This record gives sequence, C-alpha cells and structure tokens, in this order.
Amino acid sequence: MITPELLTEVRSKFAHVEACPFQGERVFFENAGGALTLKSVVETSARFAAIPDNQGRDNPASHALVDIIKEAKLAAMDWFNASGGQVIVGESGTELLFRLIRNAMSRSEAGVVLGSTVEHPASVSPRARWAEAFGHRDVAVRHDDGLGLVTPEAYAAAVTPDTRVATILHTSPVTGMGMDLVGIVAAIRAVAPECFIIVDGIQHASHGLIDLSAADVDGYVVSPYKVFSRHGYGVAWVSDRLTALGPEQLKDGPALNWEMGTRDTGAYATFHDVVDYFDWLGGAVSAAETRRARIEAAGAAIKAQEKTLTDAMLHGVGNLKGLADYDGLHVVGGVENAAREGLVCFWSEAAPAAEIVSALNAEGVRTHVRKADHYSGNILTPLGQDAAVRVSMCHYNSVDEVARFLSVVAQMMP
Repeated sequence: MITPELLTEVRSKFAHVEACPFQGERVFFENAGGALTLKSVVETSARFAAIPDNQGRDNPASHALVDIIKEAKLAAMDWFNASGGQVIVGESGTELLFRLIRNAMSRSEAGVVLGSTVEHPASVSPRARWAEAFGHRDVAVRHDDGLGLVTPEAYAAAVTPDTRVATILHTSPVTGMGMDLVGIVAAIRAVAPECFIIVDGIQHASHGLIDLSAADVDGYVVSPYKVFSRHGYGVAWVSDRLTALGPEQLKDGPALNWEMGTRDTGAYATFHDVVDYFDWLGGAVSAAETRRARIEAAGAAIKAQEKTLTDAMLHGVGNLKGLADYDGLHVVGGVENAAREGLVCFWSEAAPAAEIVSALNAEGVRTHVRKADHYSGNILTPLGQDAAVRVSMCHYNSVDEVARFLSVVAQMMP
C-alpha cells in the first residue's frame, strides 16, 4: 500500500532519515530505541518553547494555549479510538505506567496483581514494589519462549477472582511480537470483571493500531519519542473508572485531574503532529472520510510495509541470503511468526552479538545489542543467551536499506 513514490514522500517528512549528524550516512534500524522524529515536531517544539505564557490565565495567549491542548486531546482520543476517559501527559511513558499502576494498586483491596514474564521493567517494577507495600500478591504469567509472546490462554490459566490489577505488554521491544490484547483482556474479565487493566503500549504505538473501543482496559501508555515525536513527555489514556478511584493530586485541586503542575503545551502540540501524520498517511493510501478511518488505513499500510521489510530481512533480497538462510543463526520468536511487528532479534553461533552490531555500525547500519540484563534478561536468559542483535524497523525504512544490512551480514557469516 506504500508505493515507492509514497515512501519517498513519507521519508521526506522525517528528520535524519539517511544520515546521523554525528556519524554521517547511515541506515537507521534502531527504531525500537526511539523512532525518527517528524520535521513538524521539530518545528512545533521550537515554536512553543519560545512562548512564556501558561494555561489558565485571562489573556489571549493563555486562552490559545488552552484551546491547543483541547484540540490535541481530541486528536489523541481519535488515535486511541476511545469514547470516554481522558488523555493526560506526564514525564515519560515509564513514569505514567508507575503512576497508573500505583494508583490502581493503592486503592484496591488486597488481592492478586497479575502480569507476565514478557513485560518490560516499566510495568514489572511498579507491580513488584507496590504489591509488597499494599499487601497484594504479585503473579507473573509465563510467556512462550519459542513464540516470544504471552497468550490469552496463559492469562486465563492464571487469573483468579481476587485479581485486582493486571498489566499487559502490547508489543515486546525485545522479541518484536505483539500480544493478542483483546483476547488477553477478555480472559481476565471473564474471571475478574472488576480488575483494573493497564497496558504498556510503548513499543506497539508506531507499528500497529490502538483500538480502545475493542480492548476494555483502564489505562494505556505510550512514549511519544517512540512514535515520531520527541523525548521529554509521555502520553496516557485513563478510564473514568480508574480516575474515580482518586488520582494523586494537589489538596483541594480539581477532583478528576491527573496532571501535576503546569503542562507543556508543546508536548500536546507535538503529539497532535503525530496524529496529523497518521491522518495524512491514511489519506494517501485510502479515500477514508473521517480522521479515525484514515488512522486505521494508515495502520494497515504501516503493517503491510513492515511485513515486507521483515520478510526481506528473513528470506533475502535479490541474490542476498536472508537471516533464515544461515546455519547457526537463530531468530527470537521463530522465523515464521505472524505476531512480529517490524523487528527481528537474533543471535549467531558464528560471532558474538556485540561484534555483529559493531561491524554493522562500522558499515553505517545502526542496530543495537540487547543484553541479558534487567531490560532483556527475561527474554534472553531462558533461551540460554547473554546477548542478541536487535534490528528494529519502521514503515519509512526501505527494502534497499534491508539489502544493505544483509550485504554486511553476508561478510560475517560462514
């Protein structure tokens, strides 16, 4: 759905697509560490950084800032496909996950808090910390090492009627596999219908649609720097049910307010730029007539483009062998995995992961080594690996860039 001509236009909307300001020409396959930034976001950031006024004052500038935030929230609601609840901005995606999970756990009677072993520390850590503090029992559902994901069936086998809070990772930044969010939520609600469910959508956001009308959750968190915006803030959708518990806030402040202190209007404005980009892309690949319909069309186009890229990486381009063609090279989650979202993680018996990443970088191909540390040990240690190479792509990457990657790999593999 993204033609070569459209791909050229897509790439023109992002900063530093083909060259790093420090390294020079390079292929950017480190999108899971932070996606490329829209040029519109860069411009918007500069514009709002210069404005001295705050919201909530009786002057024209303040009124304008309030309107900008309102419009950005409406756009974000369309992007999340949420009919109720509210959109909030915080320090980061991790900080927002901590706050939402803490709020749910601190206001729930003692019981089980349920997560999984595939999750990132951003949700595992607050679960563990606050379970001990508030008298809950922290239970982790075992993920499937071979598939690199956790299934609804695994959650169904673990959930109990006294499950008060549950966390779900929508997509793994290590395996690259997306979870069946709707299926997992249904499995939890079938046994514990009043459970508060909070989702880490940080890795998923740039690769697939978010549909909170289909997924009955209470919180969904993203990090904008991983979905074409900038560092310095996080975005979350929060259900009315979770808000009714009473968020942390200033004494005698507005009862339903999650945000502390004066928010950066530029954060909201730059997230509006992200939604506008999805809107534009959806219009370029479809004749959809509403913003949400265009966002859905963009999501389908992104999914198709990224499958083309990962298929090329796994199975080869032209006369270049794919990763699946090398003996002794192992792909996390398996070669044929329909849950894959723009990411291939692998290790090779021919060379250490760090050596492969270094060789690729020397040839201008940016990837990343994942170590069996507190970020990735949950995935790699059960596989018997101390490290793996993560190659993470987005829809603005090209098959030609994949070919460049494979040509370097060919020089290293026996």
